[in-house]
Amino acid sequence: MARQSPGVSETNELTPAETRVWRAFPRGESVDFSAEDEDPALDEARCAERTVRASVLRTLLLKAPQEEGEIAALKVTGARITGVLDLKYATIDAAVQLNHCRFDSVPDLYGAKLRQLDLSNSVLPGLASATLRVEGVLRMTDCRMRGPVRLGGAQISGALFMERARFTALDDSEPVLQLNQATVGDDLWAPEIRAHGQVRLTGASVAGRINVQDGEFDNPGGIALDAQNLIVGAHIRARCVRTRGRVELRGSRISGRLDLLHAHLSHPGDTALRASSCVIGELWLRGGDRIEGALNLRRSHIEILTLEPEMLPEQVHLSNLRYTVLSPHEPAERRLPMLEQDGGQYEPHSYEQLMAAYRHVGDDDAARLVQLAKQRRRRTTLVWYGRLWGHVQDATVGYGFRPLRAAGWLLSLMAMGSIAYGLHHPRPVKAGEAPDFNPVFYTLDLLLPIVDFGQGSAFAPEGWYQWLSYVLIITGWILATTIVTGVTRTVSRQ
Repeated sequence: MARQSPGVSETNELTPAETRVWRAFPRGESVDFSAEDEDPALDEARCAERTVRASVLRTLLLKAPQEEGEIAALKVTGARITGVLDLKYATIDAAVQLNHCRFDSVPDLYGAKLRQLDLSNSVLPGLASATLRVEGVLRMTDCRMRGPVRLGGAQISGALFMERARFTALDDSEPVLQLNQATVGDDLWAPEIRAHGQVRLTGASVAGRINVQDGEFDNPGGIALDAQNLIVGAHIRARCVRTRGRVELRGSRISGRLDLLHAHLSHPGDTALRASSCVIGELWLRGGDRIEGALNLRRSHIEILTLEPEMLPEQVHLSNLRYTVLSPHEPAERRLPMLEQDGGQYEPHSYEQLMAAYRHVGDDDAARLVQLAKQRRRRTTLVWYGRLWGHVQDATVGYGFRPLRAAGWLLSLMAMGSIAYGLHHPRPVKAGEAPDFNPVFYTLDLLLPIVDFGQGSAFAPEGWYQWLSYVLIITGWILATTIVTGVTRTVSRQ
């Protein structure tokens, strides 16, 4: 037998709408106050005949009238709910489904424990539900929240659905959606979400996927999405997402992909995306508009990094970033500019990491270009004489990465010396004992400090030819030193 209706002292007299809800609850039947093809949440003409007091729903859920052989559930569609639905610290065994409803006051579910909660298509002035526990699924699909939604510390065993939900607030005193320290046992599904104000996911844990594709996070001048120390067991799908304000992912752990294909990230004059100190399986930044604001990936570890040069902003911070694969495969000339955009600072690790990525795919030519660029960038940090010696090494042998350049210098000097001394033979040091003069080998004796063909010590040039010999000797020593330095550097890299 079903229990009788509540007494006057508990809920006063029940209205016809409330009586329908009370009688349907024990059998888990649905009560639909909406008319066909209308949006009851916005309809004012029929408000009186579909109004249900929150105190009646509270008493109904807490007393939980039962009918033998039936499963009780609260299933209401199209109602206007007045007063505060106060379920603070309550344990509710029945499923709660309040669809297409309009709440006049903010429901208080702080610390409550529910089997399942479905608020799809409803309009609420906010939701106070920190530390809420839901054993099944929490649905806020197509909800319109006109005040802060507090789900901090919530524990949801199943999935959290917020497709096309709208979150706004009257002021910026707190985030419009708070999921900080929340735990979701399945997916967080929120494609086409719209948030006008900060969304906070700091310290949250999602066992499955997060889907915010085509979402909009709008908080100009502040943090649009604060997801520091977020833990995701699978992927984050954020394709075509649009943000105005910073996206904060510092310290997050994302096992799968962070998919930002075709995204538009905007926070001019500040950091648009900070994913520093993160561990991410794959990061995709491709196909979208150029990032408006800085990109910060410092100290992160990313297995596969997909960066399209066209999306990179003027400031890119890559200090101590580690990655295994860098895609798409681009010439070194297109990748090097991003290493020079880290606030003007020389970061040797960034060059080493890019070089390793090219070697990983077997592009040794690109790796050498990166090494050469590293030495040139390092040269700018040296004192004047270090810079001077660096210019010499660069001009002669390209810091050892362009050995053919040294051969060209040697051949040119050898040709110049051979012609000069061929036209004017130097006099023998000891007449009658000197070998036959050979201008080519005489020039080689001057140029190559460790080679002795017996010509250099047997003849003594005079006048400007003597000065030419000094130039050839000094140049030979410089070339030899730079060649040895470059070869040593190359061998050590191998």
